[in-house]
Amino acid sequence: MAITAEQNDFMTRVGPGTPAGTLLRRYWQPVALSEELEEKRPLKAVRLLGQDMVLFRDESGQLGLVDRDCPHRGADLAFGRLEDGGLRCPFHGWLFNIKGECLETPAEPENSRFRHSIQQGAYPVVERSGIIFAYMGEGEPPALPEFDCFVAPDSHTFAFKGRWECNWLQALEVGIDPAHASYLHRFFEDADTSESYGKQFRGASADTETPITKVLREYARPNIDAKLTDYGMRIISTRKLDEKQTHVRVTNMVFPEAIVIPMSAHMTISQWHVPIDDTSCHWYAIFTSFTEPVDKKKMRDQRLQLIELPHYTSRRNKQNDYGFNVDEQLKETYTGMGHDINVHDQWAVESQGPIQNRTREHLAASDKCIFAYRRMLVKAIESTLADPKAPVPMMPDAEQAREMIGPISIDGVGASTLTPEQYWEQADRKRREACDWAAKRLTA
Repeated sequence: MAITAEQNDFMTRVGPGTPAGTLLRRYWQPVALSEELEEKRPLKAVRLLGQDMVLFRDESGQLGLVDRDCPHRGADLAFGRLEDGGLRCPFHGWLFNIKGECLETPAEPENSRFRHSIQQGAYPVVERSGIIFAYMGEGEPPALPEFDCFVAPDSHTFAFKGRWECNWLQALEVGIDPAHASYLHRFFEDADTSESYGKQFRGASADTETPITKVLREYARPNIDAKLTDYGMRIISTRKLDEKQTHVRVTNMVFPEAIVIPMSAHMTISQWHVPIDDTSCHWYAIFTSFTEPVDKKKMRDQRLQLIELPHYTSRRNKQNDYGFNVDEQLKETYTGMGHDINVHDQWAVESQGPIQNRTREHLAASDKCIFAYRRMLVKAIESTLADPKAPVPMMPDAEQAREMIGPISIDGVGASTLTPEQYWEQADRKRREACDWAAKRLTA
């Protein structure tokens, strides 16, 4: 089912006043990693949903997010000074606190109350598990769900990010497409699974010694099922290995733009695909361990082999053909683009263009999750345009947010006598029972 150019714009454009942008502003959005606010000068220019802002910590450690242009004469507050309880513009010394209130206008008459008429655009921010989230919508924001990635102790989580040069929607859609992994992430040889720490699709599936690379390579036609949930969609992919065993992979789409997927038998990834603007996006990921504390240094060093600071861009990109090597493509990997699956995904979505032309696509039966998500997205956009407070998915209050555990993400091999649901429920309970912080959340 092809869509029109107008329908494509309806789903993809995110600037102020656009249909999709209006919807996405109703949700908390990752705006930076905590580590990006350096101790010496905790201030950073950020761009989110086509808007330019400045993120900072004031002298008391409180987080603030304000529009980047000074409301006096438009100077760039990204070069401001953090002093006297706020952010001061170097042009004329106007001072703003984290709420955007103007505290001082030094050049004005001593008894002037002019500052009280000034309000800089300011946005609520919260910090969770190494990521700073911002709310750019109107009214009260929804509660953040108490998912595993947000309630696990700091020792058991690690956050990182990267930048892709394409629209956010095609970046998200690769994450809810189970069929691509058997080709895009195919390796012709299986590595030592004991060396797989921190590497996706390089370890063994749970409850087996079989490398996931072998499963994906030899069983390339998964059965895909998509179930709507209170948080979005649960995606269950099964591959029958033989008469006794079935491979089960459970991933999740958390509306509107996140996925929760298995990293390994003992670690999950919660990942957001966040629009910088219409033609670029960041992915933010929280890795959550159900066993030992995360080796943060190792995880960070692994990612810095691919990601270049300070802009979190990929060293393998369109300018160098993503490191493509024909000999590697013939002998080692299906893409010839190295062994990091983030590069494979980046090539796939960036090669579709800055904004994918969906008028030319031909979705098939294996794209059922794409169909389901787009229906959900369009319905939520239309509801929001009709009523800015209309009910849409994932708008929990505090009580509802406390009940949101998981979402469960599993990659494992179970007995074919079990239904996929029976297997992943048992596998999840077993993993939680062995984990101190997760066991506390188990219900009878």
